[in-house]
Amino acid sequence: MPDTSYAVVAILVTAAVTWSLRALPFAVLAPLRASTTVQYLSTRMPAGVMVILVVYCLRDLPITQSRAIAPLAALAVTIGLHLWRRNALLSILAGTAVHVALASTVFAH
Repeated sequence: MPDTSYAVVAILVTAAVTWSLRALPFAVLAPLRASTTVQYLSTRMPAGVMVILVVYCLRDLPITQSRAIAPLAALAVTIGLHLWRRNALLSILAGTAVHVALASTVFAH
């Protein structure tokens, strides 16, 4: 019968490391919650990230060609629906559906 103490120690060390790695972010982030910088970033970053993503996705879009209508229509639907309903999931799903529908039917090549 093999010695099981090695396996038990390995399991205990693995469990301790796993627990520590999962608890560490909560221990480190607790003092940051009161930071004015973190509070400022938490209100500004979502909009900033969305602007960066939109610019990145539309950077090579040929505005003069008809295939630009699908993503621009989807963007308009997403923005309009979000301003109306203030529901990010609904806005993103509807914008995606409009883009897929237009790109695969009306503007399919």
